Amino acid sequence: MTASVDGGGRLAVGGVDLLDLASEHGTPVFVYDEAHLRTRCREAVAAFDDGVAYASKAFLCRAMARLAHDEGMCVDVSTGGELHVALSAGVPADRLVLHGNNKSEAELARAAEVGVGRVVVDSFDEIARLERLAAGLTVLVRVTPGVEAHTHEYVMTGQEDTKFGFSIASGAADEALRRLRAAERAGAVRLRGVHAHIGSQIFLLHSFVKQVDALVPFFAPLGLPELCVGGGLGVAYIGGEEDIGIADWAATVHDACAVAGIPTDTRITAEPGRAIVATAGLTLYRVGTIKELAGIRTYVSVDGGMSDNPRPVLYGSGYEAFLPRATTADRPWAVRVVGKHCESGDVVVRDACLPCDAAVGDVLCTPVTGAYGHSMASNYNKVPRPPVIFVRDGAARVVVRRETLDDLLRLDVGD
Repeated sequence: MTASVDGGGRLAVGGVDLLDLASEHGTPVFVYDEAHLRTRCREAVAAFDDGVAYASKAFLCRAMARLAHDEGMCVDVSTGGELHVALSAGVPADRLVLHGNNKSEAELARAAEVGVGRVVVDSFDEIARLERLAAGLTVLVRVTPGVEAHTHEYVMTGQEDTKFGFSIASGAADEALRRLRAAERAGAVRLRGVHAHIGSQIFLLHSFVKQVDALVPFFAPLGLPELCVGGGLGVAYIGGEEDIGIADWAATVHDACAVAGIPTDTRITAEPGRAIVATAGLTLYRVGTIKELAGIRTYVSVDGGMSDNPRPVLYGSGYEAFLPRATTADRPWAVRVVGKHCESGDVVVRDACLPCDAAVGDVLCTPVTGAYGHSMASNYNKVPRPPVIFVRDGAARVVVRRETLDDLLRLDVGD
């Protein structure tokens, strides 16, 4: 959002020159535009009002949790680890939503201990755990509405064949409600509402209309005050794709709820994650080798790869690449950008286009890496994970430091 290009073609974000940043902090490095993050959070709050939650699985560190909270969002966490990070960032427990398809008794007990605001119930085993815990946690029941969103099969979650939630069609959702109502009468839980999520990286707004239409016959008779439609809004990663704004998404959902007859005092909320952070982040690499295979292709290898961005390997996700020293230059050279890991599938950008003078030592940028890069990063081949840097008003601050080689040994107890 704050990107600018000088007369020589050099790119700055947040008033910070990216080549200078790479020289100072090394590569690979995740860079986030803090003003962009804050703007997206404010858009979400304006669109869905209080209760909208940042889906922290997209990108979580203490600075990000604190930022989302400061801008008025709740924070959605899906494990005890994410809960711990959010609490350590100073996010009040009552502004947290605990998600996950296999919450342990320990995770639920911790949620009760600190006073988590919402728990999204996902299974009958979990209901039994809540009954035993008897802590009076406020809960939403997660249902699967039978909607197959137009997205990658690995990130579809609203269809019948899914590990998430209770099926409406099979009657499992009705049985879950019966159990939770009984638990509520016994004081074990407080049933607040219904939650549904149909998938990720969704570009068709009509998918959310279908979601609401499928939920209304189930939700409307319950008399519950809250309905969460989850997240999943798509963002543009490559040329030819176009973002859908958070405001347009919210308007579509609210209009669909109104047409379907959901009471106007129902709290309609959502859990955007990718839509908050994806386009706010980019990754800087340095080119290490260029290998031309005559008549086949050219491989440009960088000093990161699937350990800092596994999405191309997992989902075949597409990205763009450019040189921040020549941001607006023509890019006629078709190459494949790959990482340094011992896997043929270690691809960063399958079909990249670069300037013809790209060379070993160049800094290479992949934009739109703010979601599911850092959060899915690993130490495969014992490669230390990159740092995370927030840039704003001409200043860069490290919010997650680079891992060191000694960090790789911290959990190793030896012989």
